[in-house]
Amino acid sequence: MTLKIAPSILSADFSKLGKEVSFLDKSSADYIHIDIMDGHFVPNITIGPSVIKAIRGYSSKIFDVHLMLDEPSKYLEAFIDAGSDIISIHHEIQEDKIHLLKKIQERGLRCGIVFNPDSDLTHVKAYFPFVHQILLMSVFPGFGGQSFITNSIKRGEFVRNMLVQEKCEHIDLEIDGGIKIENCREVVKAGYN
Repeated sequence: MTLKIAPSILSADFSKLGKEVSFLDKSSADYIHIDIMDGHFVPNITIGPSVIKAIRGYSSKIFDVHLMLDEPSKYLEAFIDAGSDIISIHHEIQEDKIHLLKKIQERGLRCGIVFNPDSDLTHVKAYFPFVHQILLMSVFPGFGGQSFITNSIKRGEFVRNMLVQEKCEHIDLEIDGGIKIENCREVVKAGYN
């Protein structure tokens, strides 16, 4: 299991975003995590496809785009065309998730499914044939700087064990929110990579 690091630009200085992304491009980070919020699915608004397109030229890193959108189908093509490499959508949305995941893959991108901290993980297995990664939120989505939800350790262990049982270890298990030096060892031990 290869460990991958994906710093989020949510905490970047947006007045010099290109420079911040360029700094990450020179780092040992594997991905650049980009949080997209619509003000509906979550109570905050961040950036759109035009910003991803604008910063794409500042980095050759993988753009790991996390769509916190009520209706990602309306914007999926735009985010794909903007230069995303991985697009993850939420299990909690009302749209047909499998259809959207297939559409992302048809366009040659990797895709993922995201579960909020209070969502039932018994549904996760149904996504295994359709995803490259599973993202478990360790904070409630919508705002940066929240405290890590400690139950995320057990949730990660649960999903990692299921991935092993189903011989799906090729699927990455991602965690998002409150990750710090103090808890990263515990996170990796739980099976997140």
